[in-house]
Amino acid sequence: MQIGIVGLPYSGKTTIFSTLLKHKSGEGGHHKIEAERGIVKVPDARLDRLTAMFNPKRKFNTTIEYLKVLGFDSGAEKPQGLPSQFIANIKTVDAILLVVRAFENDMFPHPLGRIDPAKDMEFINAEFWLSDMAIIETRVERLEKSIKKTHLETEQRELELITRCKAHLEQERPLREMELFAEEEKLLRTYQFLTAKPLLYVLNIAESKISQAAELEKSLAKYLTPKCVITSLSAEIEKEISELNEEDAQVFMQDLGITEPALNKLIRASYELLGLISFFTVGEDECRSWTIRAGTKAPQAAGAIHSDLERGFIRAETVHYEDLIALGSLHACKEKGVLRLEGKEYVVKDGDILNIRFSA
Repeated sequence: MQIGIVGLPYSGKTTIFSTLLKHKSGEGGHHKIEAERGIVKVPDARLDRLTAMFNPKRKFNTTIEYLKVLGFDSGAEKPQGLPSQFIANIKTVDAILLVVRAFENDMFPHPLGRIDPAKDMEFINAEFWLSDMAIIETRVERLEKSIKKTHLETEQRELELITRCKAHLEQERPLREMELFAEEEKLLRTYQFLTAKPLLYVLNIAESKISQAAELEKSLAKYLTPKCVITSLSAEIEKEISELNEEDAQVFMQDLGITEPALNKLIRASYELLGLISFFTVGEDECRSWTIRAGTKAPQAAGAIHSDLERGFIRAETVHYEDLIALGSLHACKEKGVLRLEGKEYVVKDGDILNIRFSA
């Protein structure tokens, strides 16, 4: 899964990206001209606890990929259409992380001469809207011409769906709000519409505003359409935390009244926004978290480990993390009857621990 990081110039997207990837000051590719990619571990206290319990040789966190998307550097006062470089970089991401500036800094003036998170959110969403509308208008024109010649039923259905999308956008509503059948959703994915992608707003606030973060998020709640999440952090503070050793970082966070790095919450929010959950495999060799979509059945979850496990799936020996922690061992879970065998129709839950039984 891939999340694209975007934002206006001087919003802090490079700092956030570099900190996510644990780059030190002076690193992070500030002057690169192409989009940058990086794989980030998803922090999970449950995996840490399981590792302490089983003491394996190795531990593997599940991961998520971030892409710092370049090309959105317009200083225009009104939306005027996204540059082709930006669209090419962002169209294939699974979700968008939009960094919104909410801090003052005279050394790096806001490109539009203001510090107004709400207006920045409206501005960028308007650019996404223009991009989608342009794609739709072009496609409608081509389909209408083609249908006159071919009379294909598939093209007619596509035209009807695209026309519905156009009407939805004309109401100034993002496509992620539309109710779609599975086949319609599959067709629209080929267009890579920007307003259809899940959206995570990240408010980049000043250190002095950390205690007021919840109030600021609440004031912007009206912008949260379906498949949208909002969170906040101070990118500069997060960078400082990431450059300290663990002991010093804990002292620094305590002084600021921070319980954990905000970037941990951001990563988890990214993960949840995509409708993903984690299950675990445990043992003496390794403890590992695995990524699946919510609603995945046991054989397909086994396939996330290895395709052979899905093909030869027989049963999944299953216990939930909370039950294992409460009882202290797999043996105790078995005695209490909470370690059970599940079949092919079992829907894996977030926090399940699985041992797959399969035939070779």
